[in-house]
This record gives sequence, C-alpha cells and structure tokens, in this order.
Amino acid sequence: GHWQETEELNVQVMETRKRVPGEDHSDTLASMANLASTYRNQGRWKEAEELDMQMM
Repeated sequence: GHWQETEELNVQVMETRKRVPGEDHSDTLASMANLASTYRNQGRWKEAEELDMQMM
C-alpha cells in the first residue's frame, strides 16, 4: 500500500545520498530520518531504531 511505496522511495533516496553527497551530509541524514519515520509508522521499531543508531 501507501507505506510500501513510501518506503521504497525513501530507500532509493537514502542509498543515492549515501553515495553523493556522502553518508555524513545533512541531506543523507534527513533521508535516513524519513525512512526511520516510515518504519515507525509501519510498526517496524527495530529497523527504525537501527537507522536512528546509524545517524548518531
């Protein structure tokens, strides 16, 4: 459904931004936060927490 499409798009954006501009760039971190939020909205707490830890 809607969350699956959102997740797929967020994963694509995050992976692209990890390459350019890089993993520590604010745009990449924002993409990771968006994906973590999508995971939380789906009740996927462990995956959201793992992304949150990567952003620290």
